[in-house]
Amino acid sequence: MLESGCRAVKEGVLEKRSDGLLQLWKKKRCILTEEGLLLIPPKQPPPPQQQPPQPAEPAAKMKELHFSNMKTVDCVERKGKYVYFTVVMAEGKEIDFRCAQEHGWNAAITLQMVQYKNRQAVLAVRSTRHKQQQLLAPPPAPRRRSRPPAAAPLAPSVPTSISTRVIYERRGKPLRRAGTPP
Repeated sequence: MLESGCRAVKEGVLEKRSDGLLQLWKKKRCILTEEGLLLIPPKQPPPPQQQPPQPAEPAAKMKELHFSNMKTVDCVERKGKYVYFTVVMAEGKEIDFRCAQEHGWNAAITLQMVQYKNRQAVLAVRSTRHKQQQLLAPPPAPRRRSRPPAAAPLAPSVPTSISTRVIYERRGKPLRRAGTPP
């Protein structure tokens, strides 16, 4: 996510509830970007922004929640000094978070997710319109033959007798008067 050049919108600490039996709250350093949420264990150094991630073991603990896989942010609840919220993933997995009320992570994540989904919807509409325009475009014009063009018809305002005379003169046939045998 960060490797693709996305800028960090918000950085700070969130607490994530573990999936284990005790469901302990663990602090995670978080980086919110335009593409998703990056969860980093607090003791791990931040990921380099210009270099691809290193295959070292500590990087394996880094977790990325991409907005394309996120369904919604819900269950916002305020208890004491914390705001509790749940990120629901597309496959149905729910991830519980909490943060201090003044940090507003739930609102920031929701806002960035909505903006991401809107960008994706606009791109999908543009792509569909482009495909429709290609399907509706007229086929390329057929190639013209190299034969000389036939005599062009004259405008309706030109009398028929003149047009007949012009056609006969062009073809080299002798003119004859109406009513005379050929």
